[in-house]
Amino acid sequence: MGRLSAALKTLLAAQFLPRVVQAAANTEGPSATLHYRPLNGDSLREMAQRRIHHGSGTFSNPMGIPRDGRFWQVLSWKLFHKNAYGDFLDDQPISPVAIDWEPVKAHRGVSVTFIKHSTVLIKDVDRVLLIDPVFNDIFWFIKDYSPLAFNPESMPRPDHVLITHGHYDHLDHRSLATLDPGTHVISPLGYDREFKAVGMTHRTQLDWFERYRDGAREITFLPANHWTMRNPIIGPNRSLWGGYLIKTAGGPTIYISGDSAYFDGFEQLAADYDIDLAIFNMGAYAPRWFMAPSHMNPAETVQAFQEIKARQLMIAHWGTFQLGDEPVHFPPADLEKALGEKGLLRQWIPLGHGETYFF
Repeated sequence: MGRLSAALKTLLAAQFLPRVVQAAANTEGPSATLHYRPLNGDSLREMAQRRIHHGSGTFSNPMGIPRDGRFWQVLSWKLFHKNAYGDFLDDQPISPVAIDWEPVKAHRGVSVTFIKHSTVLIKDVDRVLLIDPVFNDIFWFIKDYSPLAFNPESMPRPDHVLITHGHYDHLDHRSLATLDPGTHVISPLGYDREFKAVGMTHRTQLDWFERYRDGAREITFLPANHWTMRNPIIGPNRSLWGGYLIKTAGGPTIYISGDSAYFDGFEQLAADYDIDLAIFNMGAYAPRWFMAPSHMNPAETVQAFQEIKARQLMIAHWGTFQLGDEPVHFPPADLEKALGEKGLLRQWIPLGHGETYFF
């Protein structure tokens, strides 16, 4: 069973992680040997307008490092790599998520509820936005450390479901199937098959920097340094990926990073948008020699937060699935240390699973 589980995790890793591995020169912050492609003064917005991320039947990442089919490095990591966090893995807590939704439903302004993994519910006055809903485990051989202790039907009914990309820990058929099929879905380009499979046809597809308006609220889809894949046989990047900028009707502007490696474009986003809260995905960041091209570590998250000039910071993408070497409960403590070194702790909202921040 152990060898079978390792082999299955290897196959899964091919879907979550970059198909090329470029070693980082150090483990803190953007490395001397860059694991991203510098913009060199190029405008993200102009690049999107030129559609340089569009290929023939695929999408490309202009901020990402070149990729090839180095599956054997994935195999090496999963089967032969020594986990530096090995002594702490047995301490990973199982933390069932219980939420009292009544205060959220009663709140007349804007609130943010961190449900689990990357699943965030934003209540914006009279509308509910649900980001990357994952209510259950995603594969039987990957443990869910934050199982729901409530029925998803008890939560506020979402008016809009926002999907950042197609990896299985962000686009989950079983979770989507629990929602009303008439729910409006906002997604990147290229996911027709996935949403038709669960009967969700009320959709808006966005390219980078395209916007959707609902009354006074505005949702903009933004670039991220990532990639996506659902079928390793078909191959990666048949659909697009990214993050969101949400100008709420209730006042605050919220940035959702989605999965992203560090890149040098956050200052451009700061020039374009006045952000009250930045929610960065920060998990599955170890080992850096493997994860740096896909996910930010704590030091990079702090740097990106400083560059994007948001007033407050939250993190998601931790505590549920162990997709990297670090234990699921380590990211908040690692972030606290990195923020403390920069004197930024007062700007952090340390929201745990099932907790809500009210503006």
